Amino acid sequence: MAPLSAPSSLPRQAWLVAGILLIASNLRGPVTGVAPVLDMIRTSLGLTAAQAGLLTTLPLLAFAAGSPIAALAARRHGLERTLMAALLTLVAGLCLRSSGAVWALFAGTLLIGGAIAFGNVLLPSLLKRDFPGRIASLTSAYALTMGVASGLASMIAVPLALWSAGPGWPLALFAPIVIAVASALVWLPQLRAPAPAAAPAGPAHVRPRSVWKSALAWQITLFLGLNSLVYYIISSWLPSMLHDAGYPPGSTGSVHGMLQIASAVVGLPLLALVRRVRDQRWLAVGCSGLSIVALLGLLVVPSWAAAWAILYGCGGGASIILGLAFVSLRVGNAQQAAALSGMAQAVGYLLAAGGPTAIGAVHDVTGGWTVALLICLVFACAQAVFGLYAGRHRQLA
Repeated sequence: MAPLSAPSSLPRQAWLVAGILLIASNLRGPVTGVAPVLDMIRTSLGLTAAQAGLLTTLPLLAFAAGSPIAALAARRHGLERTLMAALLTLVAGLCLRSSGAVWALFAGTLLIGGAIAFGNVLLPSLLKRDFPGRIASLTSAYALTMGVASGLASMIAVPLALWSAGPGWPLALFAPIVIAVASALVWLPQLRAPAPAAAPAGPAHVRPRSVWKSALAWQITLFLGLNSLVYYIISSWLPSMLHDAGYPPGSTGSVHGMLQIASAVVGLPLLALVRRVRDQRWLAVGCSGLSIVALLGLLVVPSWAAAWAILYGCGGGASIILGLAFVSLRVGNAQQAAALSGMAQAVGYLLAAGGPTAIGAVHDVTGGWTVALLICLVFACAQAVFGLYAGRHRQLA
């Protein structure tokens, strides 16, 4: 793509960056903001533990199912229109989820998960197409935005629920619609603007190799997937871990939000390192190492759970940012980026979907968090190994 240097292109570029950051702010908060008010939802609607657990698992299943479809939809309808459809679906899902009925709670959650899946997959493709020289900086920027918005969603969920008259959880679950509507309004000009021409993928007679047959694609996928698996386990069960460590109920939502914010803030120093090195193997191992230390801390000194949660947020968040950067840096064009992103998100979230439920079962059988955290440690160590391969300076064939 030619540099956007003409004066007339600057407003579109500014709107595009603003739209990307706003879309990113919707990609985690509507899901992670449920955990702090989950007990209120259970009490209000009379849900069983299994039904409540499904509220955590259902978005991840939607992420896994929607991710492969996103690249196909974007190829047929264009990135801009597909992302707008995802935003409108998100708005509909937020309205439905907070209406108060049990069926609407689950149907809205499914719609929200599908919408977020499209955003997760298509943003790296958009960066590869429109900002090939700024992938690291914009990936860090949108990951920072995503984490801060998610942290705020967790922090305000309980105060909003307590402030509202009657059952307060619908207001807490409805609150993210403010950002979703703003995102759709800011994204609207992109539907009228001509899309930049994509870089040629290669000779017409050469059929691109499927990412599913690439060893490098699988290494990136498993680096991201194992990180997502452990992240959603910790994010789902952190309030219970904090409770068992002696934290009062009012503090659990705040610490949960601090984990989300820590996962975003770490992108600022990481950005400088990614820019300076072409081979990111030891960055990937270092990010995984932070998660490993945090998990060991939760295991050995659980009374410091808040500190370990923040450290885990740094390690898990840095791994997410680095993995998203790999999706764009290791491919040759936007179509390949969308395909790799779809693969990584589908496999990663399919792994993550069963994690919270399985770890909850382990906790119930053992009566504590020791075995559960040991399992997470094994996954984090495996993530570090795949990071050694995914971080090499090379591209998919």
